[in-house]
Amino acid sequence: MTLLDRIAPQDRPQARAARQSHRTAIIDIGSNSIRLVVYDGPRRLPFTLFNEKIMAGLGAQLAGNGRIGDEAMERALVALARFERLCADMAVEEIRCVATAAVRDAANGRTLIERAAEIGLDVQLLTGEEEGIASAYGLLSGMPEADGIMGDLGGGSLELVRVRAGKVERSVSLPLGVLRVAEIRRKGKGALSRRLDTLLKDHGWTDIEKGLPFYMIGGSWRALARLDMSLTRYPLPIIHHYEMVPGRAAALQRWIDRGGKEAGKASHKSMPAVSGARAPMLPDAAYLLTAVVARLKSAHLTVSAFGLREGLLFQALPDAQRDEDPLLVSARAEGDAQGRFVGHGDHIDRWIAPLFMADTQKWRRIRHAACLLADVGWRANPEFRAERGLEVALHGNWVGITAEERAVLAQALHANFGGGISLAPGLDALANEELLKRATQWGLAIRLCQRLSGGAEVPLDGSQLSIADGTIILRLAPDFAVLAGETVGRRLRQLGQAMDMGFILDC
Repeated sequence: MTLLDRIAPQDRPQARAARQSHRTAIIDIGSNSIRLVVYDGPRRLPFTLFNEKIMAGLGAQLAGNGRIGDEAMERALVALARFERLCADMAVEEIRCVATAAVRDAANGRTLIERAAEIGLDVQLLTGEEEGIASAYGLLSGMPEADGIMGDLGGGSLELVRVRAGKVERSVSLPLGVLRVAEIRRKGKGALSRRLDTLLKDHGWTDIEKGLPFYMIGGSWRALARLDMSLTRYPLPIIHHYEMVPGRAAALQRWIDRGGKEAGKASHKSMPAVSGARAPMLPDAAYLLTAVVARLKSAHLTVSAFGLREGLLFQALPDAQRDEDPLLVSARAEGDAQGRFVGHGDHIDRWIAPLFMADTQKWRRIRHAACLLADVGWRANPEFRAERGLEVALHGNWVGITAEERAVLAQALHANFGGGISLAPGLDALANEELLKRATQWGLAIRLCQRLSGGAEVPLDGSQLSIADGTIILRLAPDFAVLAGETVGRRLRQLGQAMDMGFILDC
């Protein structure tokens, strides 16, 4: 009987891959845009297989006549027909089509739903509360630790939701979408702030806690964040988990008011960070963000790339899957897809852990992610494997990870893939030297593990790492002593030097 025969069918790598694959699609009919996203992979954090949007502007005429314009209606239906056909051709197993504020509020919103049904799409019309709660769960899907107020700015509405300890506590939907703000602002200086105050009072939100973090969701606010990245020359252009101090909202508002003509800086309309479709909405988005931050006295601003669509997927999961760590789920899936042996990363983490008992839980988690990704560069040209490690960590579509943590992960993979003890250039702008040196030690320990085992698991069962009296000890069982080659000794020596310890190879 082989080892594979002894593994239960549901635990075999092929069975695991088949079990995790579930192609789903979300069609989000918003007030400003209509988007199709097709997902596949692990249910807890599926990867995006396809993503397309059209700026239909369904809510553009609501403030004037309360209806979806004829041209916008036709653009929407053309897009929906295309999306339905794409889902069929991609063999999508489950389509969920939802509509929000514009369709909800428009006098002819029901017409769009009926015509979508003729195409073959069953449109679910979300209430304002359902929209806010779904977006909040999207936030929690990508940032499980979120504790504060989420603000989801769409074209027709603004949803505010209090989140804490992975739960949604209270929510409100306000008719303050970015397509409505211009009309309010035309009533004069301070009109938007007064309107916000009135709506918060009418909905019983004047007693909401102040001084909490504020989490920004929605395309217009993400465009503001990208503008801020450009203006501040932020070194890592990843929007998810990007943070700003509260004063940046007003600073961006003033910059836009001046037309973006500060010395040496191009107009925001021509910035590659801001799409041409979003640029006209930036002033209204900035004014509303400034007003909200002022009323909530927000501690800091954090951008979430996850929102309504991810929240709809997250809500459908059983509690056990909701509780899974999104970073480790995605790193494990990527490691299994790119590596030589499925499941090897978890074994590496257990093998090197005795060297790093002083690591806090926060950094054990990032170390674990590095182990799960320890084999993603093996197909790359040997001269560029260290760069491959950097690219995977810094630019991978990870969530549940801050910029500082990305830098530490990048340094670990850089060292693992041959970068040695040197710090990768530029990472010191995101994390301090002490953290990066610790990450280097992780990477060299992983590199030792990979050299000893050849990427297989069995040699790790016959070997053990430990520390005694300031000395790293690599102990091999008698049946595995033959693995104590010259390169293993060389990598053990390098790890000892990086940790400022002696080393012993005991076999």
